[in-house]
Amino acid sequence: MQKQLHLPKTHSEKVWDIIGISSWLTTSLFLIIIWQHLPEQTPLHMGITGKVDNWAAKESLLLLPALGMVNFFLLHLLEMYPQLHNQPERLNEQNAAAFYLLSRKTVNKLKNLGVLLLSSIAVEFSMIGMRWINHGSTWLMIIALLVYLYPIVEAIWKQRKIK
Repeated sequence: MQKQLHLPKTHSEKVWDIIGISSWLTTSLFLIIIWQHLPEQTPLHMGITGKVDNWAAKESLLLLPALGMVNFFLLHLLEMYPQLHNQPERLNEQNAAAFYLLSRKTVNKLKNLGVLLLSSIAVEFSMIGMRWINHGSTWLMIIALLVYLYPIVEAIWKQRKIK
């Protein structure tokens, strides 16, 4: 079934979009404000313990917001066409709207959580570069991974309930 349905954005999708866009804008503004004070070398990578193990030119920090926007726009395009998502075989005329909406909401959450994650990393790397903190948070990456996996697990669970 490849039928496109017009399903208006839900309140939660709009809220998630505001969270994603706001985090990107806030991070971009933060980088603009501190840019001239950043040292020439900033963190590029850190290990699981939060200790920086690779440094690069401060311009490398610009990759994180750039990747956030690429993530946002590509997943936004995918979000617009839930009929192209991988749907279960039991999809039919009666349940298509429910499957499409669930799929679209999942992509929406992943899109915005991805932007939020990349923004958090950019801020953390900037703070380490400015010597405001000594090392990154081990828990940030663990929590981020769990938070990013949650919408997928939630969607699988909810999808099982659709008749």
